[in-house]
Amino acid sequence: MQRREPGSQAKNEDAALGAKDSSSAGGHDRTDNRPAPEASKLAPGLYVVSTPIGNIRDVTQRALEVLASADVIAAEDTRHTARLLARYGIGTRLTPYHEHNARAVRPRLLRRIHGGDAIALVSDAGTPLISDPGYKLVDAALEDGLGVYAVPGPSAVLAALSIAGLPTDRFLFLGFLPSRDSARRRALNDVEWIDASLVVFETARRLRASLADMAAVLGPRSAAVCREMTKTFEEVRRGSLAELAEHYEAAGAPKGEIVVVVGPPDAEMLRAARADAAAATADSLLRDALASMGPGRAASKVAAATGVPRNTLYARALEITKKA
Repeated sequence: MQRREPGSQAKNEDAALGAKDSSSAGGHDRTDNRPAPEASKLAPGLYVVSTPIGNIRDVTQRALEVLASADVIAAEDTRHTARLLARYGIGTRLTPYHEHNARAVRPRLLRRIHGGDAIALVSDAGTPLISDPGYKLVDAALEDGLGVYAVPGPSAVLAALSIAGLPTDRFLFLGFLPSRDSARRRALNDVEWIDASLVVFETARRLRASLADMAAVLGPRSAAVCREMTKTFEEVRRGSLAELAEHYEAAGAPKGEIVVVVGPPDAEMLRAARADAAAATADSLLRDALASMGPGRAASKVAAATGVPRNTLYARALEITKKA
């Protein structure tokens, strides 16, 4: 099953209305009086269009215009996208494009663009290419010299960051962590000392175990579990990783789709970790240098390469030499 941004199961009131509007993309049994967007000819190319992550009203006017004007919409799940199109009276033809048929469908879409068509690419929810393999179509289009255009809008990553109450000046998106405990902990070890907030997609079933591993590997950091964003039962639970793991251990797996935001490491801990890493690197370089030169020259060489004080390195060099 293709992974995508959380929010693909639209359960709020507006999404429910959208689901009732029509069972086909060309339906016009709409629940409001807004006119359908007017179709105007788009330049040939691939248009990467963001769609709502939950609340069906969270779609931009430009996105609706592009969807109405495209020659065809390549959708992860045509049935899901058809509800959005029906809600806004858009009759553009849909074609399925997902990881299971991409190898066969991608060349056809590229041929259509070469022939002058405008193709809109959508995922079930949010921004395409975020935790899905749509990048292969974009890469192929660029390789062919075709136009690729962003039609930005909803994103579960940015939505979670905006309400988590954690630093947003730097962040790293990790997508879905591995499902197996050992692989998940290795993945967390790789980012343990990155000075940035971490954003993770997680399933409800794995949330408790994932939070427990984060607490064990990343330490006492602040975090937020953002659930069902933009929907009727939106919830944000904040606390330390350990507190959140304990809560979901007792409460059980929550319903809905989840984004976890983890704050950056404590500044003092980060400095200490960097100092330890620098010392370990310097020690390794020093041992290598001592194999071909004396303690004084080795200390000078490593000091120039690492910035560690020469006196510290010289004392360590003497210690290594003495033990040897």
